[in-house]
Amino acid sequence: MVNTVANVAAGKPLASGGIWLAPIGSTAPTTVTAALDAAYKSAGYIGEDGVTEGGERSTTKIKAWGGDVVKVVQDEHSLTYTFRFIEAMNGDVLEAVYGPDNVTTTEATVSTGTIHQVQVTGESLPHFQIVFEIKDGDNRIRISAKDVQITEVGEITYSDGDVIGYEVTIECFADGNGVKATKWLDNGVFDGA
Repeated sequence: MVNTVANVAAGKPLASGGIWLAPIGSTAPTTVTAALDAAYKSAGYIGEDGVTEGGERSTTKIKAWGGDVVKVVQDEHSLTYTFRFIEAMNGDVLEAVYGPDNVTTTEATVSTGTIHQVQVTGESLPHFQIVFEIKDGDNRIRISAKDVQITEVGEITYSDGDVIGYEVTIECFADGNGVKATKWLDNGVFDGA
């Protein structure tokens, strides 16, 4: 196999938005370029560190008498994404971070801007769907997860030296086929035939 520059990509967001959120049951994309269902709402700007995919796969080695490993069994698997929402005044972001039942939005008037009232509770956060859109030149990556939940929210700092942000970790849950997320990677190189 030869080295191919077209196979090298950076993780930049699409200009129209890098992260899209939708309620559970929304129509998920089925290709790298299919238009997103209208239920998907942009999460706006994301912090400069982008999105980090992580997770865990733990195994146990089964040994035979004498110490030879004869089988490796998987104990658990998880898929997570970590990123930082930096549009602190985005109602869709606030609903994801605090839960939609805990956010009330009053539209702007002639005397006030849009006001979000947020109740901070200890309730578990709801599940939702997410799509990550990544493009670098002709390269394009789309990641779609049909069932995710925010499981961690980092510290929120209010200072004049940085923007307010919500660093979150989401856990992806498997569908009936065991799929936690689907990725499409398109290097953008067309066949000239």
